[in-house]
Amino acid sequence: INFTKMQGCGNDYIYIDCLEKMVASPESLSVYMSDRHFGVGGDGIVLIAPSRVADCRMIMYNLDGSEGKMCGNAIRCVGKYMYDVAGHKRKHMTVETKSGIKKLELMTLGDEVVRVKVDMGKAETVPSQIPVLLDGESVINRPVDFGGTTYNITCVSMGNPHAVIFSDLVDVLDLEKIGPSIETDKRFPERVNTEFVKVIDPHTLKMRVWERGSGETLACGTGACAAAVAACLNGFCPKGEDIRVILRGGELVINYTDDAVYMTGNCEKVFSGSIEI
Repeated sequence: INFTKMQGCGNDYIYIDCLEKMVASPESLSVYMSDRHFGVGGDGIVLIAPSRVADCRMIMYNLDGSEGKMCGNAIRCVGKYMYDVAGHKRKHMTVETKSGIKKLELMTLGDEVVRVKVDMGKAETVPSQIPVLLDGESVINRPVDFGGTTYNITCVSMGNPHAVIFSDLVDVLDLEKIGPSIETDKRFPERVNTEFVKVIDPHTLKMRVWERGSGETLACGTGACAAAVAACLNGFCPKGEDIRVILRGGELVINYTDDAVYMTGNCEKVFSGSIEI
């Protein structure tokens, strides 16, 4: 199997071109290839496949073989692959995902894509649509007990579920302990991604993320979007203005409006290769 490893803000995935031929058993393939000791190493695999409704279709799998609905950092790299490698020379393109069709604006340097702005669609805050089994029209700064510890959570869906927790101690939190207890809580029927966010100023956030199916990662595009949305909903940041989100692997710029959430960030090729299965 031929592959290209790419990363956006350190969120590294293994990309497989399936535009002409689909691979078999992608769930187990993701577990095998993503292993950092016995495989290629990555946060999961992404299949780039044909689409009848968009320029291409993105199918992504996590480290544990579970399929993800959306990945903000991965979709930027899909746009780069389509432009740089597949020869789809359009500065504006669409990508089909399990959470809908996303619009991409590509920025190039020397005819190679270096940054991509993604229209991530509207943020969803209705509990049943996230989904989270809590009452009310929304879950904003709601105290909830997880394993004997109470955290104030703000729940947002960006095509996948997120629980955002604001804290000044993001750098020292034990995510290996906290993350799984929230991810697998019964109130999140589809599990949940958890963002731990520090507000530095009205236009700057610092974030660590525990992703469902992958654990702590260097970055999460949908998580950065959810963090910015939650910061606006809690009155920490102004709506409709650029918000810089600092992640362990880099930075993203998020703009939350009534119509959509826009995410802008880098995308880089690490290397290409082949692996025998």
